[in-house]
Amino acid sequence: MAVHVLTLMAWAEDEPLKSEHVAESVNTNPVVIRRMLCELAESKLVVSQTGAMGGSKLARQPEKITLLDIYQAVETRGVFSLHRHPPNRHCPVGVNIGTVLNEVLDEVDSAVERVLANITIKDVVSRLKPCVSTGFVLLLRGVQKLEFSRVCRCETALYVVCKSRMKGRSAIE
Repeated sequence: MAVHVLTLMAWAEDEPLKSEHVAESVNTNPVVIRRMLCELAESKLVVSQTGAMGGSKLARQPEKITLLDIYQAVETRGVFSLHRHPPNRHCPVGVNIGTVLNEVLDEVDSAVERVLANITIKDVVSRLKPCVSTGFVLLLRGVQKLEFSRVCRCETALYVVCKSRMKGRSAIE
């Protein structure tokens, strides 16, 4: 979800986005977005301003924000987790499984982090499909929705594809 939020901000360039607009694109409650924005702000990935003309935007250029930066800001460490409760120490497997799996999980985490470190928000924006068929466009400066029949890459940062009628999925994720 955080990658979606930051990609939306990159798409909007310097236009501050209100949490309500971001929430509509992500298809969640604005409170969820505001909580996430706090985490992203603590990691200096976004800046926010309150007030009528306020909103949130990227704190740095999209090519300077990696998916690893985002992962470290919002996720707890580790792709996988171990047992919730300690295994039986009298079992020949249970007594050492934690040590063995911790080594494996460290390798997995390192591999994931290497991949995430090499992908930026700019890369994500460039991977978005350039054309989207029938859906809605959300005007970022207001709540007004405009229906469209076809959009081929927004020419201005004012418009963001919000929802596709095709399969009820978000058009930009």
